[in-house]
Amino acid sequence: MLKSDLPLFSDGINITEKELLACQNIARALPEKRAKAKANLAGHRSSAIKGRGMEFAEVRHYQSGDDVRTIDWRVTARTGKAHTKLFVEERERPIIILLDLSHSLYFGSSLLLQAVQAAHVATTLGWNAILHGDRLGAIIATEQEHIELKPRSRQQGILQLVSAIKQLHQRQLNAIAAQEADPEHMLNACKRLRRIAKPGSLIWIVSDGRHFSAACLAMLSDLKRHCDMGAFLITDPLREGNLVLPKHFKLPVKDGGKERIIDRHSYEHWLQNQHKIKAEFTNMMQKISVETRFIDAGKRLNQQLGALR
Repeated sequence: MLKSDLPLFSDGINITEKELLACQNIARALPEKRAKAKANLAGHRSSAIKGRGMEFAEVRHYQSGDDVRTIDWRVTARTGKAHTKLFVEERERPIIILLDLSHSLYFGSSLLLQAVQAAHVATTLGWNAILHGDRLGAIIATEQEHIELKPRSRQQGILQLVSAIKQLHQRQLNAIAAQEADPEHMLNACKRLRRIAKPGSLIWIVSDGRHFSAACLAMLSDLKRHCDMGAFLITDPLREGNLVLPKHFKLPVKDGGKERIIDRHSYEHWLQNQHKIKAEFTNMMQKISVETRFIDAGKRLNQQLGALR
């Protein structure tokens, strides 16, 4: 790997403020594309969002979390079931990023640690939100701690994200050999996410998919009823089986703080497990109709713009 292959200001292991600020250039290269929201927000421009406002859109069944002030009592009385009114209005949308910086992402065989690529993806999504005038918040999760960032507008939103990623990444590097303190840390992150994600938010999940359980799926399924959601799965060439390796080899591998030596036989077994983890996460997202996009830590993010669109 040549130094020129690395993203601007990056060494592939550490994270600097400069390299995260440079992700703004990648965000500017993305086309303007906005998904439809599902509930009431507040802001400064007209969009296809349905919520409280001046222009009536439709009536639908009342759902938990809807504003009781929008209940259509005539339709409710006629049908015997609670219905609520939706309106078209001017809105500024909350974008919330669930960023996984678990120890399993501190692995890299080619260009970047998966954690560094995850940070680049999250920051690029953050910049894209800010450039479109949305409010930006995040939950950043590790085995030892979580950082919760409530949605904020403009520079405040992106700067709090950049600062939190940089600090938490460094703490993870310093504690790379530490044992997992909380095996349900991702479930706890999903609980926090459910608390701060208001109806109508757009949620982005950035992870390697290893720590999502059935309990996490239940939390995300509940959120998906009132929020839009998408997922980015961070992969690595060695974990995908995309590296050309000799027929006979012994390769030292440090995976999430655990060291091992793998040969051809143990690598094939290890690789099957990596594919299983990827498939389980993808299937989990499919169950709640969430698209999973794949980002390779062995390539610069600006070479994978198609996955970000």
